[in-house]
Amino acid sequence: MATGAWGLRLLYLWLPLTLIIIIPAPAAAAWELSRPLRAVYCQLSHSCPCAFQPRLDDVELDLYRHVFGQHLAREVIISAIRRFTEDSTPMKPLVLSFHGWSGTGKSYVTSLLMRNLYREGMKSSYVHQFIPTLHFPHACQIHTYKEQLKTWISGNLSDCSRSVFIFDEMDKMHPGLIDAIKPFLGDTHVMFGTDYRKAMFIFIGNAGGELINQVVLDFWKNGKDREEIQLEDLESNISRAVFNNRNSGFWNADIINEKLVDYFVPFLPLKRNHVKECVRSEMLSREIKLQAEIITDVVNSMNFFPEDKKLFSQTGCKTVSARLDFSL
Repeated sequence: MATGAWGLRLLYLWLPLTLIIIIPAPAAAAWELSRPLRAVYCQLSHSCPCAFQPRLDDVELDLYRHVFGQHLAREVIISAIRRFTEDSTPMKPLVLSFHGWSGTGKSYVTSLLMRNLYREGMKSSYVHQFIPTLHFPHACQIHTYKEQLKTWISGNLSDCSRSVFIFDEMDKMHPGLIDAIKPFLGDTHVMFGTDYRKAMFIFIGNAGGELINQVVLDFWKNGKDREEIQLEDLESNISRAVFNNRNSGFWNADIINEKLVDYFVPFLPLKRNHVKECVRSEMLSREIKLQAEIITDVVNSMNFFPEDKKLFSQTGCKTVSARLDFSL
């Protein structure tokens, strides 16, 4: 290790705490030297590097180029992310909840966001993903999980205030467990000695999908374009649907009842032309020459609903890759 780096580390370790507040952020190499130093700096400064490098224009470009049929989710997410990341002192953490049927792009959009917010994307040590069947498998241990969850979040936010917490498969979350993170989601400036206002929380689940599908179908029956659907047409109904759904991790959840979720983001069912775009995108990513007959073959091999109209893909774009393999 370079002598200068060691000298900088010793300087920061021995300088009085009051001086650390006014010292500018160290260079990237020196920043990685001391985990405790990062924790102190993150809590006392107005900004915390933590490999957090938001590229907001790239977020918008990626969502337009790679996400199909989701005008509503795209608009809401871009607006929310831009306002939150450009605010150096937000009043509360950003809390987003993604809802819709499987294959509509919820997890994919999440990965695109992380790719443009952190150098290492989803692999960043400041992006934390929880999967109920893996991290919280036993209902009889819910009280233990609650304490562990609070400890994990508090510890990681002490290390980096710009951390992101992703809760996937909320439909498989034990009811009551998610309320363990309620103290972290409000506008309390400091909790347990840590400032949580710069954190992001993202929930992903299928609950509310049937309601979303029905609204889209009703718009179609009334001769309206799906692009006319607005957030107010869906958001409050999604909130009620997941709150009253016994099979959802949000069932009777205080974080919904106390309106701690900033946006319930609906992901609409995909039409045939959207699935075609997914096939084209997959072929381009594999550097396969675009052939209309292959694209048509993949789309025709998929199931659509309702049965008599066959308007929307039952699995979105989730099975496109496997079906393309088969067609090839």
